[in-house]
This record gives sequence, C-alpha cells and structure tokens, in this order.
Amino acid sequence: MSRLKLYFDTLSQPCRSLLIFLEVNKIPYEPKLVRLGKGEQNTPEFLKLNPLHQVPIIDDNGFVLRESVGILRYLCREKNVADHWYPKDSKRQAKVDEYLEWQHLGTRLGCGMYFRLMWLEPLATGRIPGVKDIQLCKTQMTNACDIIENHWLKNKFICGDEISIADVLAVAELEQPRLAGYDPRDGRPKLTEFMARVREATNPAYDEAHKIINAIVEKSKGQSSEKEKKSG
Repeated sequence: MSRLKLYFDTLSQPCRSLLIFLEVNKIPYEPKLVRLGKGEQNTPEFLKLNPLHQVPIIDDNGFVLRESVGILRYLCREKNVADHWYPKDSKRQAKVDEYLEWQHLGTRLGCGMYFRLMWLEPLATGRIPGVKDIQLCKTQMTNACDIIENHWLKNKFICGDEISIADVLAVAELEQPRLAGYDPRDGRPKLTEFMARVREATNPAYDEAHKIINAIVEKSKGQSSEKEKKSG
C-alpha cells in the first residue's frame, strides 16, 4: 500500500499542525514540500490537486483532501491514533468540534490576517500597511488571544486534561504572529503555560515544525539589535 502524501509548507499554520500530528502519532507519510514563496502552488501540476492554490493537501492512496480540519478529523477516524485526539464519545467530540468551529473566525482569522498584513504582504509587495488596517487586524488578533486566555483555557488543554487536535491547530496559529513581531504569550500566563504544555507533549515534532519560523524570528531580533546599536 502506498504511503499517505502530505503537500505542505511550514510557513503555513495548518501545515505545521498536520506535521506535528503525523509525527507524534507515527503515521507514515511522504512529505511533499510546496514552496509557497516560489509560487509552486500556482503550477499546473499543483492546481490539479488543488485549484484554490492552497496547502495542506493529503493524498491517501488516491483519496485527496484539502482542508486541515477535515484532514485531521479524517486521520483520527482512519488511522490508529489514541482516542483523546478526537474522542469517539459524542459529548467529548462535540467539545473539540466547538473549538474547531470557533477558531475559523477566532485565531485563524485574527492571527492569520495580522501575519499577512504585517509580514507577508510587505515582504511580497514592499508596501507598508495603513494605520487603520493595522489597528483593525491587531484588535481582531488580540481579542482572539484574550478569548483563548480567558475562555478556552479552563483545563490543561483546550478541551480537557488530554491533548486533542484542537490544541495542535491552536498553537500553530498562535505562533504565527511572532513573524510580525507580536508574541501572543506576552501578558497571558495561561496561554503561555498552555503553549509550553503542547510543545512538551509533542516534541521534538513541535520544534521541528517551527524551525523555520524560529529562525526567521531570531534573525529579525538580531537585525533589530544591530539597528539599535547603530542608532545609539
């Protein structure tokens, strides 16, 4: 039987969630890197897999799936993973689903739009975003992070005392704004502990998935320090 293929780029939050999940659960897969920065999502070959130009995608022996939440649910049903990732019990599963539905217009929108506005678009176009756009995106993002801090983190993990797919989706989104100079952990002790807990539960996969992001963030810090020295 052919192995599952994962089309990904680690600059994509949902891709990192899937990489962590596959590695932690030791699900065999064939990595297919799609370099978004080089436009590989626009090639005719890729568009046959996804006309929407997006990753992640899985190809499970000819069965192609293109949305991260659907992919994670599918993998939990089809592969031999522990029940806590996506519980079979209807009520426990519903709690995971509750977060999965909220996050689309919560962390996914808030953190993702801030990243695009403050990092991705300036990098691609050289244009600096307007003050009103920055304020709107930052408000959406900080509101989403505050809701995580004050509403979702009543237990060790988002849906209880065991890790689930909700958690790996959450942390990948929360890591993304760091590329734009905003760390959601600042001033949020519950969120800080939660992210550390997920990292500990999923390492070394967590650090491997975030290797490129961490390198970019560290490089940016170094450049900022050099500018401060020169201006001082």
